[in-house]
Amino acid sequence: MPQLEGKKCSFVFCLGMSIIVCSLIYLRTWMSTETNHLKSPSRPISSECKAFLPSGEKGVEWNWLDCQVESYIHNSRMPCSMLTRDLHFITKPLSREEEDYPLAFIVTVHKELELFVRLLRAIYMPQNAYCIHVDAKAPQEYQAAVRKLVSCFQNIFLSSRSETVTYAGFSRLQADLNCMKDLAKSKIGWKKVVNLCGQDFPVKSNLELVQYMQTKEWRDKNMTPGVKQPASMRHRTEIQHKEIVGSHVAPKRRGLKKGPPPHNLEIYFGTAYYALTRPFVDFVLKSPVAQDLLQWSKDTFSPDEHYWVTLNHIADAPGSNMDGGWAGAIRSIKWSDQQGKTHDGCKGHYVRDICVYAVGDLPWIINRNAMFANKFESNTHPEALDCLELWHRNKVLDQATVPIEPSWLLATQSNTTSRRYSNSSAGA
Repeated sequence: MPQLEGKKCSFVFCLGMSIIVCSLIYLRTWMSTETNHLKSPSRPISSECKAFLPSGEKGVEWNWLDCQVESYIHNSRMPCSMLTRDLHFITKPLSREEEDYPLAFIVTVHKELELFVRLLRAIYMPQNAYCIHVDAKAPQEYQAAVRKLVSCFQNIFLSSRSETVTYAGFSRLQADLNCMKDLAKSKIGWKKVVNLCGQDFPVKSNLELVQYMQTKEWRDKNMTPGVKQPASMRHRTEIQHKEIVGSHVAPKRRGLKKGPPPHNLEIYFGTAYYALTRPFVDFVLKSPVAQDLLQWSKDTFSPDEHYWVTLNHIADAPGSNMDGGWAGAIRSIKWSDQQGKTHDGCKGHYVRDICVYAVGDLPWIINRNAMFANKFESNTHPEALDCLELWHRNKVLDQATVPIEPSWLLATQSNTTSRRYSNSSAGA
């Protein structure tokens, strides 16, 4: 009987080990099949991008390593470690300088998942903090995909409250404030916060952003480009407006006049984009002056274009920039009314007087070297983002002071001469 019991135990042990080994083999095969099924085959990079890539030896061709971003996130059941690897996120700080100066980002999105993922991986660094505001009216499938991606990172989170954002409405300003409240609670010691939309893309690397924000001009200052409100813009804040949620903003009937701004504030006009110090964010969230201006701004047109810059001209506000004017290389935007003055025309097409970039606009964008460029679309001029993204990632990795991991590469080089020779030999 003891011998029989011993044999039975040995059999059960061997059976258990066999099941474990077979399960591991099956899981590995399934994960490999799943990954290969969702990945795009290596494809040559458009010839239009060659001018923006490092020149190599004769006969060397650049090839994409990227997967089909949307289908990958929607359909993949991969664990986060593989998802972030296959989407080419950088997973380690690239320098001590960047590690010592973490940034915060507010990203508001509502469409084009692929653009959002490509923007996020371009600005992502593990030492930074990221708040993502997804428009409440975005499709459920889109919201689920963003949640899935965000759940893979400890330093990225969704805004605790989502707004139904209306173009030029107070809801757009509120979306940023929702994220600011969340970021103020973050344990990451971020130094400055930058806001973005889903059609932005970085021009400066994270290292260059850190260095730029620590220059003498901006080290302790907020960046809110703008000037005293011109007469042509006064209707925005002198007439009461109503936000038709999710649609548009219109003047209230009979052109009802607004009262003067609180605390005798002088209203400024500027960009909705900014780079703000953490003490200034605390001021925005807690100061009675800031809160009163916020309430007063609820029935104005495009309040985010006066709110930040007006507060930044209050002498007691932390990091205020009283004489800043339009200083601050915060965005490269081609406005239609500036054609022939600040730029040579839009090579893509205009939407709401803003250029949607094509490849021909990239030399202007790169030469201006602003923090970010706006705007891009994936369905009309996809090559523009392709080329800028490759150029930007190559610059980021060239500046790194740590070993480069293979998954951080968006493209690799192959020798077309040897490949042609191999193909001709095989045919012979």
